[in-house]
Amino acid sequence: MKTPTKLTLAVAITSASILSGCAQLGLSTDNQASTVSAPADMTIVGRYASGQYHEGAAEIVAWHGASQSVFVVNAASGTVDQLDVSRLNGEALSSQLLASNIPLKSSLKVQKDIPELALGDANSVSVQGKRMVVALQNKDKQAAGIVAFYQLDKSGTPTFDGYVTVGALPDMVTFTPDGRYVLSANEGEPSKDYKNDPEGSISIIDVAKKTVRTADFKAFNKGASRASELPQDVRIFGRNASVAQDLEPEYITVSADSSKAWVSLQENNAFAIVDIINAEIEKIAALGFKDYGRNPIDASNKDKAVNIQPWSGVYGMYQPDTITSFSSNGKTFIVSANEGDARDYWYSAADKSTCLATGGLKFDDEDGCLGFSEEKRAGKLKVSAVHPHAADVADKAKLGRLKVTTTLGDSNNDGEYEKLYSYGARSFSIWDEDGGLVFDSGSDFERITAEVLGKDFNNNDDKTKGDSRSDDKGPEPEAVAVGEVDGRTYAFIGLERTGGIFMYDVSNPLQPEYIRYVHNRDFSVDAKKDTANAGDLSPEGMAFVKAEESPTGNALLIVGHEVSGTTTIYEVK
Repeated sequence: MKTPTKLTLAVAITSASILSGCAQLGLSTDNQASTVSAPADMTIVGRYASGQYHEGAAEIVAWHGASQSVFVVNAASGTVDQLDVSRLNGEALSSQLLASNIPLKSSLKVQKDIPELALGDANSVSVQGKRMVVALQNKDKQAAGIVAFYQLDKSGTPTFDGYVTVGALPDMVTFTPDGRYVLSANEGEPSKDYKNDPEGSISIIDVAKKTVRTADFKAFNKGASRASELPQDVRIFGRNASVAQDLEPEYITVSADSSKAWVSLQENNAFAIVDIINAEIEKIAALGFKDYGRNPIDASNKDKAVNIQPWSGVYGMYQPDTITSFSSNGKTFIVSANEGDARDYWYSAADKSTCLATGGLKFDDEDGCLGFSEEKRAGKLKVSAVHPHAADVADKAKLGRLKVTTTLGDSNNDGEYEKLYSYGARSFSIWDEDGGLVFDSGSDFERITAEVLGKDFNNNDDKTKGDSRSDDKGPEPEAVAVGEVDGRTYAFIGLERTGGIFMYDVSNPLQPEYIRYVHNRDFSVDAKKDTANAGDLSPEGMAFVKAEESPTGNALLIVGHEVSGTTTIYEVK
């Protein structure tokens, strides 16, 4: 195992060293974010290790300033855990990979407060002032979920304060800045056999009255009043699904004046823009596609090398998961972590005949019955001779292994694909208020992690094998947070698979500046067999704490790690 000192040195990579390293690798640095000497550093000052691995024991995190507590969604225990960080003093941890210096104060099990309901997982938590809300799905995932309300005292002790019913699979919940409303993104994901596909929606909850209004997508259905407003590039492709069923709200960010919300529709590669006051969908914005002919990627896990190169005729769907926002010169900008997500649904069936009899597409002894899939390896598709890399599709060391969608690229429906579309964009992006692209980090994430990690580049989160995610979504950016330090605005982006956090100065949203990449993972340890010693795996949720609210007197970044079950706190100064 690497010592903490060596680990710190290994990840203290900033702009000058990255540009030099990329040059040594023969990688172009054109069209990437501009770089400056780092004005702010990130130091691990706190960490809580739950001891629960591969079970989602630390997912979404929320900050409660009055009690100096972090609330963490723990799917493994079915609880919301309260961590006491009041004693943090800003001193760097001496054993970053193994430390657990933050005590668990309490664990809240919402089901105990609502015994009359059959509830499933807690998916999200949000805190504002003396209030906390928790979003929980129904035990029947396609049925209506709930948002539970709690009052928090000065110690952060929660007192149940009722609940409201929302749409199917409430996946994310947040307060508006003015505290008047709570918004819930109800994903409405279909059942694995695709026989039950509830509609996606956004619930707008009046906090004082605990009344719910719903912004849905029915008006965009075929033949409905706003059908013509749906952009052509919004992906609607579910089995026999209406537009309202197919759109799946994932994450929400709200304008500073609490009047408008932006909602990521991940599978659909779009944003929904919501008028909060009137509880209406103002607009659906298609996010478009990223040209990998101009933004090089490593497309294969079988090339036995870091092989970042341009691929003309290959595109990435942005498909953001987490989004957040900030204001600059009176305008709102949305920041997205462009994770990507395919619809690939398997369900249990006793055998092949049972699978096919229930409408399944095929049976596999290990995976069960395939209910729906849009995903294939590029090498399994019939690619048109007009594709600029048609000859490379059969080669597993080139394009053959890349996972792509079957729903795009065959423009004339002749069974041959003129273009290939993969999942996610391996980047973070900044968008304007209308959903127009302002900035994208291009190939930064793969280029920089290749320089820092070498053979461990594009690793997985639950087992250690370098280059193993190149054929999928690369480093897979999932989490994002924005905060201000010493008058500068920074974006922090967590890589779900490879691990670690990128930091950019986004004070000028038109020209962000790469600052640093840090990680707290030991790649010499097998993450599957020895998770406890591997460090932090799979950043899922982040929260930024302003300096004036922090126990250390400096800004903090709180990160929940899904696979390692750890919550880690960085001081940013």
